[in-house]
Formats: sequence, C-alpha cells, structure tokens
Amino acid sequence: MTVTSPEKAFLSPAERAAGGRSARRRIPRSSHGSFEAGPERFDPVDVVERQSATRVADLVPIRYARMLESPFRFYRGAAAIMAADLGAAADTGLRVQLCGDAHLLNFRLLASPERHLVFDINDFDETLAGPFEWDVKRLAASFAIAGRADGFETAVQNSTVEACVRAYRQRMREFAGMRTLDIWYAQDDADQLRELMAASMTKDARRRTAEATAKARTRTGLQAFAKLTRATAEGRRIAPDPPLITPLRDLVTDSSPHGQEKELRTVLEGYAQSLSSERRHLLSRYRMVDIARKVVGVGSVGTRCWIVLLLGRDDDDPLLLQAKEAQESVLAAHTGGDRYDNQGHRVVAGQRLIQTTSDILLGWTHAVGLDGHERDFYVRQLRDWKGIARPDTMSPGLLRLFARLCGASLARAHARSGDPVAIAAYLGGSDRFDRALTSFAQAYADQNERDFAALGTAARSGRIRIPTATL
Repeated sequence: MTVTSPEKAFLSPAERAAGGRSARRRIPRSSHGSFEAGPERFDPVDVVERQSATRVADLVPIRYARMLESPFRFYRGAAAIMAADLGAAADTGLRVQLCGDAHLLNFRLLASPERHLVFDINDFDETLAGPFEWDVKRLAASFAIAGRADGFETAVQNSTVEACVRAYRQRMREFAGMRTLDIWYAQDDADQLRELMAASMTKDARRRTAEATAKARTRTGLQAFAKLTRATAEGRRIAPDPPLITPLRDLVTDSSPHGQEKELRTVLEGYAQSLSSERRHLLSRYRMVDIARKVVGVGSVGTRCWIVLLLGRDDDDPLLLQAKEAQESVLAAHTGGDRYDNQGHRVVAGQRLIQTTSDILLGWTHAVGLDGHERDFYVRQLRDWKGIARPDTMSPGLLRLFARLCGASLARAHARSGDPVAIAAYLGGSDRFDRALTSFAQAYADQNERDFAALGTAARSGRIRIPTATL
C-alpha cells in the first residue's frame, strides 16, 4: 500500500479551494461549452468494430442492431467513442473515480442490504479514475439526446440539461462544507427524495414516482426466478429464449458443454474467494443447478455474460447470479491512470468506492477459457429491487426532475472519491459551468447523430453485419 505524504494528503480547506480555482485559470469554465470534431477525428465505426473484435462473434450483430434503433440507443453503446473525444481535449485535472458511462439510464432505484430503496448509479463496467467533468458531460449530453428522442423543443432540452448540471454543482458545494464521514454516509433514500421533491411535482408526477417506487420493490430475485426459469423433469431450470438467453446445454460449440460447465464452475469458485468470509458462508448454502448465456444491455452485447441458477433449501429457494466479463475500461487509453491485473476487480473496487450501497454478493474472479484466452469477470445478483427509468414516457417536467436527481447523485459519488472542496471551488457559485455544459450537450448530441448515421451507412454497405430484418 502506498502512503501519500502528509503535506500532499492533508491540505487545508483553503488550500484545496485554491487548487480548484487555479484549475479555472488553466481550463476556464466557459471552455467546456463547445465540441468540434475537426477533420482529423477518428472514424467512429472503427472504434465500435475494434470493441466487437474481442466479443462473441455471433452476438455482435445484435449489438449493432440495438445501436441502430435510435440515436439514444447508439449513445448508450458508444461510451468508447465519447471517451476518445473527451480524452483528446484538455481537462481540469480534478480527478474522481468516474462511473465512465454516466448516461441517464445508468441511474436507478436499488435495494440496500438493509432493504431500503435508494437512488444511485448502477453501471460500473467502465469505471476508472479521471477528470470529474467527463462524467458530467456524458450525463448532460444524454439528457439532450433523450429530450430530442421525446420530441421536446430545444429550450426544454436545455432547461433539462441545466437542471442536471446545476443540481450537480449545488450539491457538490454542500459536500464541500461537510465532514468526511458525513459525505461517506450520505445516500439518496428513495422515500426521502420523494418527500423532498413533492413540492415541485405535479399530481401526475407524484403518482408516477410512487408507482415506480412500488414497482421497483417487486423486481426481486424471486420475480426473475419465476420469469427466467421453468419446471422440468430434472427440477427447476433456466428457460431458453435464444439468442437472448441460451442455456449452456443448448449452446453449439466446438468444445463439449461439460468442459464449458467445468470452466464456469471454476469461475464461481474463484469468485467466492473474493467475498468476505461471512458471505462465502452464505454462498456455500447454495448449489449450482443451471447456467445460461444472456445478452445484456446495448454497449455490453457480445461480452461473455452468464446467468447462474443456484438453489438452497429446495426449488423454492433460488439465487440467481450474473457473471459478466469485464474488459479494459474505455477510459484506460485516455487517462494514463491505474492499471488493474484483473478488470473484474477494477469494476468491483470502483463500484464499492462510489456507490453508497452495493450488492452483498458483489465479487470478481479470473478464468482461462476453453479457447485458451484469459478473461476477467465480476459477479452480482441478477436483480434486486431495481427500478429502471423510462425517459420516453416522461413529460418535460418529470424529465427535469429526473435530471436533478441524477446530477445530485453523481455529485455524491464524486464527493466520495474526489475532493469536493476543490471541485466546488472550480464550479463556483454562478451558473457559468451549467450554461457551458448546456452548449456542450447540444453540440455533442449533433455529433452523436452524425456518428449514428455513420453506423447506419456501414450497415447498409455491408461493412458491418446486422440481422436481415433490421436492414
């Protein structure tokens, strides 16, 4: 363990604030307000194809098809493209543990181990240390793109982005004045948030928020068990839904299913060693009975992802785990930061650092596949009280409210891992940063549409392969 020198680690609040203001002189807040790709910009389709080269070839066309559904869907799968754009520009140097893919659908309702419903970041596949503004820019642009998808006027899109960035800035200023432990303990309890926001909600917004909270509490492991499994002569097993869910027994591979099952058992055994002793004991109460490959998300499609059915006392005592391949973060080439021997460990460490309440069975492992390639995985429960936002159904007012929640939640994550005093001093008390990022969000939404069109052209020309029905 490296010990930071006291002189560097324990600057006074005034010195930390001075560092934040000094960053303004190097990178003025107004400088964040533009994005110009320039004639030497990389080919965005090349970036996507390079990622696809490391993925399951049969699933890559599904990824492309999902990205081509809309500019917003494309944006969800284009974290590597935006990372390259952000990495090419000067940054503040004010580092935090980044989510790395902080678009609006990666914020949702989650269950804490104490069985409270909280609002937090939910996706950490790309997490890595880097400049705080990269996450804020990705989140801001996602609201502009979502607003366009909803058909909202530019003024509505801008007010939504401003609401998001203002909430981030104001909450960071609150954290700058808080004690260290109080920052660490801070969380966004869903019921408390609903009460705080009630005054600014319409009657319809209050109703829909209450419904979303109630629905999240029904999205449990038992619900996933009922949906994803069926009774068979051998007992409860995962139900096939190819190509999205393919039980291991149904996969056609060059190697034997029994060999692949042995590999996956090795993954689980290694994963158990990453858990604390009491959680290893809990896991030991279950036996593995079935495994299936599952297609997940948009950007993650093609990475190796397995769902594992374990049973405890009997067939009515299930545990569903997701073992997901962890590849190098899309930020790694642009940060010059930490390198991890195990990318699953990177995901788990980042999640535990910036998420206030993590899955008790979150862990990581490493395995050598039957093809001889070494791969890293992280493992978590498949579903546990997860409430997913539906921006396509939101009114302008509800989308602005959701933007405020996301901005404030991101500030809490960054305050845990970075220096809230320095970041707050950089942001200042005016709306200059808010307005700059509103301009950036519109400019990047334009670029996202051009990149989306480029992928469509690649599909029509045959450069990339997608399912025929989507052409």
